[in-house]
Amino acid sequence: MADPQQVIDIHPQRGLFDLDLRETWESRELLGFLVWRDVKVRYRQTAIGVFWFVLQPLLATLIFTVLFGRLAKLPSAGLPYPVFAYAALVPWHFFAQAVTRGVNSMTQERQLISKIYFPRLLLPLGVLLAGVVDFGVGFLVLGGMLAWYGIMPGVAVVLTPLFVLLTIATALAVVTWLAPLNVRYRDVSYTLPFLLQIWMFSSPVAYSVELIPDRWRWLYGLNPMAGVIESFRWAWLGTTPPSPSLLVASTAGVVILLSAGVIFFHRMERTFADTI
Repeated sequence: MADPQQVIDIHPQRGLFDLDLRETWESRELLGFLVWRDVKVRYRQTAIGVFWFVLQPLLATLIFTVLFGRLAKLPSAGLPYPVFAYAALVPWHFFAQAVTRGVNSMTQERQLISKIYFPRLLLPLGVLLAGVVDFGVGFLVLGGMLAWYGIMPGVAVVLTPLFVLLTIATALAVVTWLAPLNVRYRDVSYTLPFLLQIWMFSSPVAYSVELIPDRWRWLYGLNPMAGVIESFRWAWLGTTPPSPSLLVASTAGVVILLSAGVIFFHRMERTFADTI
């Protein structure tokens, strides 16, 4: 029986590292509800449902094949260019959608934030995890394309869950920085599509990382999506494994960006209810 005199003290974090991640873990049931709600609402009253996630990278694959595969004749590691591009567009599209929805999740739930206390990190995290359903559908289509072209994935395909986790961590790292800024400065949501477009062409989506000189790949790997995309291509298409310098730089960049981002998010969330 609960103690009727029990008092729960809710106060803002005082120290720089007073993150109280235990409270976030204890709210995992609420996180599950937010994920399920987002999955149900996202494609309600749509004709093709989750296949909207597939349609966009497929159309982008068609455009990239014509522009970069046929006209520019960019190398595709000896693979048919459509499957080469689509294998990169699936993780990229998930990342771009996750960042966009995660950044806007705080402002879209302004009434919830201003009335109820809960760990605010659950909102962008729920949006990211709900997108994993779309991610899975995208890989089903990729499997069909591989069968069409007669390409057999290698043993490295079993590492796909690790690469999915790295993609989620990369998106969350960006969101923990931009979502709090978007609460205070709505300019962030307006400039985000442009920034993501630049980021896409700065990542090896339409081209292979082999075009980057070896001595500069560690620097190129500071773009965390470079390691993510090359890892997926290696796992599913059997391309050359990503260089250790590229993968280490990408992973280290994600860890540092995410760690600092979580601290920044928790320092800023104390003002969300007043600012939003």
